[in-house]
Amino acid sequence: MEKLDYFIRRFLLVIPTFLGITLLCFALIQFVPGGPVEQMILQMKGIGAAESGRGTGVTSSISEEQRKALEAHFGFDKPFYLRYWKWLVTDRIGMQMESYKFPNKTAWQLIKERFKVSIIFGVTGFVLSYIVCIPLGILKALRHDRAFDLISSIIVFVGYAIPPFAFGMVLKMLFCGTVDHLWDIFPISGFHSDGYMDLTFWGKATDIFMHMFLPVVCYMIGNFAVLTLLMKNSLLEQIGKDYIRTVLAKGGSFRRAIWGHALRNSLIPIATGFGSILTVMFAGSVIIETVFEIPGMGRLSLEAIVGRDYPVFMGILSLTAILGLVGNILSDFMYVLIDPRINFQQN
Repeated sequence: MEKLDYFIRRFLLVIPTFLGITLLCFALIQFVPGGPVEQMILQMKGIGAAESGRGTGVTSSISEEQRKALEAHFGFDKPFYLRYWKWLVTDRIGMQMESYKFPNKTAWQLIKERFKVSIIFGVTGFVLSYIVCIPLGILKALRHDRAFDLISSIIVFVGYAIPPFAFGMVLKMLFCGTVDHLWDIFPISGFHSDGYMDLTFWGKATDIFMHMFLPVVCYMIGNFAVLTLLMKNSLLEQIGKDYIRTVLAKGGSFRRAIWGHALRNSLIPIATGFGSILTVMFAGSVIIETVFEIPGMGRLSLEAIVGRDYPVFMGILSLTAILGLVGNILSDFMYVLIDPRINFQQN
């Protein structure tokens, strides 16, 4: 019953926590220089939006009436609390607001367009992380200080140390035909081919697979080391505890001690990342998406921040905040499934 009360409280705390996160970020973007009003003034004067961060003296030739009209157009003429309420309720956490950078498109429409790319990055990354790294970590623990442990550690650490953009460029050079006499296996860029819409279902799946194979490899290569070593060290710690020696002393086999007792307890630290499955739709990497010219969530986030596209930025922030908060609760729930002895009740 205490655990049920705990999860109810956690769900109720999602609301004030979400309001605190969005209220703080909403307040910050209202006062950051180079906002939509300043950028519109610069465009009226024929200055590129990229110059918006270079001082504020450029606005001196704009009349006060023109500036007030622009502030009214973007809603900056209203008090802060009214703007936040409009964003939160009327515009449904900003999803119905029109993008500043992409006219005639709402924040939700832009985010929805990037779902495919982000889900491929997120789901593939999540599944591969746990399917590959957990068995690899277990095998490294069982073969601790042997040749397999040493060689696999070198491989995962080399992958962890290589910058994603450098690894991506090397993969493009080797497998995309950018250098003569090397393999031309995968497309060099993009999310799908030009004739994608005319393909069959399996043709579309194959086309996306070929375009996304190398980016996903770059996206995942740096994540293997942390999860693999966390699994290995957690299992080694459980193997060295008294209850494992007790199982062996009572005549239990080493296999039973590991797979029947130590493994389940060693998964408790790993369960911390289970909640991230809810945020996979917003997974992405600005660097990797730029290298492979993929229109994903990472590039959209960067474009929204650089271009001061507040509706899109706040839309991504609010959705990731909600899913992240609920994901933390899911992680706690996984703790309970793995180890029912866990008690969240405060002493």
